[in-house]
Amino acid sequence: MTWWCTGIRWIDGRPAMGWYGRGAGRGERSSPLEYGQMLAFSARGERRCLGVRRAGRWTPCPTERTVPGRAGNAQCPECARLDRSFSVAADTNAADPRTYRVYLAWFGPGLVKVGITAEERGSARLLEQGAVAWAWLGRGPLMATRRTEELLRSALAVPDRIAYARKRSVRADLPAASERAAEVAALHARASALEGWPESLARLACEVTDHAGAFGLGALPGPARVVTEMVPGGSVAGRLAGAAGPDLHFADGLVVDTRLLAGWELVAPGEGGATDVPVAVIPPVGQTGPAAQDGLF
Repeated sequence: MTWWCTGIRWIDGRPAMGWYGRGAGRGERSSPLEYGQMLAFSARGERRCLGVRRAGRWTPCPTERTVPGRAGNAQCPECARLDRSFSVAADTNAADPRTYRVYLAWFGPGLVKVGITAEERGSARLLEQGAVAWAWLGRGPLMATRRTEELLRSALAVPDRIAYARKRSVRADLPAASERAAEVAALHARASALEGWPESLARLACEVTDHAGAFGLGALPGPARVVTEMVPGGSVAGRLAGAAGPDLHFADGLVVDTRLLAGWELVAPGEGGATDVPVAVIPPVGQTGPAAQDGLF
């Protein structure tokens, strides 16, 4: 059976690499990641569409089409459209009966966003986005949380997304946990004082959670270079210092966005060739550069 990488997964608050097996007895598995361990892998063959994942199971792409190496999503256009037809983010599943939560996520000084996630997922969405500190704001039906999300975005003047280039550029030089918590608490108080919240949404008291330990932030080097594309035979090797959101941080300053690994068969170096992967320099905080301008990052 061939195992295809599906990118990083956060399981019980810890990072793991996900895999999807094609062929007889296909299924899923994960490989836990430990900070300080040596990682080495090469991409073999071509990057293929993973298909659509629903209810925790993959439905394989019927054509197994190739996917561009720089694409942030390992799906062909057809599978991406089908995936989006069930997307809460795209407002295409308004009848979802589950309870949702509104959250406030902090990624660095001045880098804050408001979002929603299904209550049953717990804090997984915050880990997936790389939120360093965060707090719940409220809980209720999907459309009530969506209306609250829009209200708070406008009132607090926060964006609906923050580029990964900005998130990763500040991770190695963050203020103390107490300062992070204070900024989140202040915004939470402003949000809670606003009028216009839907009656069906219950407001939640401020309890700030910090992901410094989960991400290994205390040992992160300053991010210096980021992989911009995996290529056939492309190899990566180094000591894993930490992980945040989809990013793997290596001790030498290299960052690998695991969304670029999804759809590849990853093998031990030497099995799939030996080719350097394209990288871009990560500009200093406050500056822009090739990596920061790219839509994926």
